[in-house]
Amino acid sequence: MTTALPLPDLVHERVEVVTGRRSGLFVAVALHSSVLGSALGGARLWTYPHWSDALGDALRLSAAMTLKNAVAGLDAGGGKSVIGLEPGVVLDADRRRAAFLDLGDAVESLHGLYRTAEDVGSTTQDMLVVSERTEHVVGLPDAVGGAGEPAGPTSLGVLAAIHATLERVTGSPDPAGRRITIAGVGQVGGRLAERLAAEGATLTLTDVNPAKRVLAESLGAAWVEPGTEHLVRADVFVPAGVGGLLTDDVIDTLDASAVCGPANNPLASHDGADRLAARGILYAPDFVVNAGGVIYLDLESKRLGTHEEILDRVRRIGDVLRRLLDDADRLGVTPLEAAERLAAERLDAGGRVAVSSPGA
Repeated sequence: MTTALPLPDLVHERVEVVTGRRSGLFVAVALHSSVLGSALGGARLWTYPHWSDALGDALRLSAAMTLKNAVAGLDAGGGKSVIGLEPGVVLDADRRRAAFLDLGDAVESLHGLYRTAEDVGSTTQDMLVVSERTEHVVGLPDAVGGAGEPAGPTSLGVLAAIHATLERVTGSPDPAGRRITIAGVGQVGGRLAERLAAEGATLTLTDVNPAKRVLAESLGAAWVEPGTEHLVRADVFVPAGVGGLLTDDVIDTLDASAVCGPANNPLASHDGADRLAARGILYAPDFVVNAGGVIYLDLESKRLGTHEEILDRVRRIGDVLRRLLDDADRLGVTPLEAAERLAAERLDAGGRVAVSSPGA
C-alpha cells in the first residue's frame, strides 16, 4: 500500500483518466509540462486505497518529473502514468497484458507529448506490450534493441549523490565505514545496497517484503522491521521505496545526518525540507538524486552519446548536487528550494539555461 496523501493542485497541461476497456483498471496519464520537450516519465503499477489516491500519485509524480528532467539538463518535459489496483487485486498474466495495452492506448492519445517507460511495479517486458499500441515508449528490452532496465543507471546516479552527500556531512565522499540505512531494497535500492557494500559501507536494510532479508544477510547488513528504520543511527538515510515516508513524525525522530535516496516524493509534505533543515539534517532533493534512470533512457533513446558517455553523464549527478548544495548555502535556502529555483530558470527560459556541472 502507498501512503494516502492530499490531492495536489491541478497545474498540469493535460490529464487523461480512463477505465481500461480491456482490463477494467484505473489508468491515468498526467502530462505536467512539455515546455522542454516531449515529456518523459515511467508507468507505475501499484495498489491504492482509492482511485483518487492513484490519481494524486500520478499528479505528484508527473510534477516531480518536470523538476527532475529540468535539473538534469534534459530536453524533456515531465509526465507520469499510473495503473491503479484496488486492495487485494492480483493480476494474472492475461489481465496484466490487458492493463498495459490499455496504458498504450492512453499514451497514444497524447500524440507524442508524453513518452512512458518502466517504473515501480512495471517491467521492460510490460513496455514491450505498451509498444504494441504506441511508439511513444522507451526502455524496451535489450533483446529487441531497447535501452533495457534503467534501475542500474538510477542506482549509479544515487551512489554519486551519496558520495557528494557524505562529502558534505563527513568531509569525505568515501562510504567505507559509514552507517547507511536503506529503506526499500527493490530494483534500485537492492542494486544500491550491493554497490555500497562493495565500497565498505556499514548497512542497515529494510523492506515491506520480508524475503528481502536474504539480500541483507548476503551483504552482511543489519535488518530491521519496516517502520523502525529511521530510528537507527545513520550518516545517510536512504528512502528507496514508495513516496511519503518522511512524515512529520518520522522527521522528528529521524536519527541521521542526511537524507539522500531514490524514492520519488519521499517528503509527505513540501515543508518537510524545512523541518529537516531545522533539525540540522541535510536533505538531498529526490528529483536530483534519482535522475540517473531518466537521463539514461532519454539519451539512449535519442542516441546522444555512447553507452559509456551516457553513464558518465549519470555519474555527474554528484557534481550537480554539489553545485546545488553550494547554491543553497550561498542563498540561505534549503537544497530543495535551490533545486526548484534551477528548474524554474530552465523552464522560464524554455530550456536555454544550462545545468553547469562539469561536462554536462
